[in-house]
Amino acid sequence: MRSKIIKIIVAAILVTVIVMPTMSLALQAGDKAPRFKGNSTQGVIDLADLIGKKNVVLALYFAIFTPV
Repeated sequence: MRSKIIKIIVAAILVTVIVMPTMSLALQAGDKAPRFKGNSTQGVIDLADLIGKKNVVLALYFAIFTPV
């Protein structure tokens, strides 16, 4: 019984911490990306530097270092 309650609490925490924030920040097709700077294999990239010059594809891998 106690382990079942712990599992429910852990699941609720995971939903609150992981799922809910991503739902509110989700972009839809056609939305403009927020301006940001980030590290890449080519050095620091500033999205503002690319506006009107290049098309940008943004790929995020949230679980890249987690076991599958």
